[in-house]
Amino acid sequence: MLHLSALPRGSAAFGVPVGPRSMIAITSRRNASVARYLAAVRGEDRSVVLLDGLHLVGEALSAGTPVQHALVAADAQQSPDVREIIRRLLDTGVIVASASAAVMSAVSPVRSRSPVVALARRPESGPRVFARRTRPVVIACDIQDPGNVGAIVRVAEAGGASGVVAAGSCADPFGWKALRGSMGSALRLPLLSASQAAAAVALARRHRRRILATVPRGGRPVCEADLAGSFAVLIGGEGPGLSQALIADADECVSVPMEPPVESLNSAVTAALIVYEARRQRDRT
Repeated sequence: MLHLSALPRGSAAFGVPVGPRSMIAITSRRNASVARYLAAVRGEDRSVVLLDGLHLVGEALSAGTPVQHALVAADAQQSPDVREIIRRLLDTGVIVASASAAVMSAVSPVRSRSPVVALARRPESGPRVFARRTRPVVIACDIQDPGNVGAIVRVAEAGGASGVVAAGSCADPFGWKALRGSMGSALRLPLLSASQAAAAVALARRHRRRILATVPRGGRPVCEADLAGSFAVLIGGEGPGLSQALIADADECVSVPMEPPVESLNSAVTAALIVYEARRQRDRT
């Protein structure tokens, strides 16, 4: 039996008394802790993020993200990987509970339930998105597929971008699907949400960013555009792409050359090509 040597203050919020005791077992979906997980799965509690799986929980711990609570499948606790993540959680002072298969199936939203899920405080980045002056900022405009949003965050971090802005009707980059798509990058890269794409553009201009709009055809080829300076690039959503108003307001339009009859690329692929071309140009100077 694993033991919690000293539960942190505020444990009662998860139905756990403060003080030393064995790791509690949760077998009912009606448990108060389970309700918080379900609210996070549905996106109803925006103060926390759901970390689903060993990889994301481990990435959160490594990134210093404040993890509040974790559920571990009772039938997976003999696995060396699971035991190691339990040790790391307990060493950090996280409340850890053992959960039945039924509870884990409820709180782990993936098709094959994960052995560990956790709740962590939602990261806050704010102006840090624009902090690295010589690095691009990606503004994802109305991209509704959370997997695409997560992939954009992943390639933005990998390619050395300063940050990502999720604008308009964009999927929440801290939703569980987007978090899984980013493979933990959302816990490290500065992110910001804007209710409207135009507001995100205005904010980028206040931070002295040149605005580039991606269009399928007719823009300057990406390899010919000046991407070595300080800019923000607008990536449009699935199907309609960027609005005409956003395109007209941009300083320059850029396009990724495509052989016919291909008409468009996935939004994350477009973001990756631009971020990496910017990196290539920076490295060349």
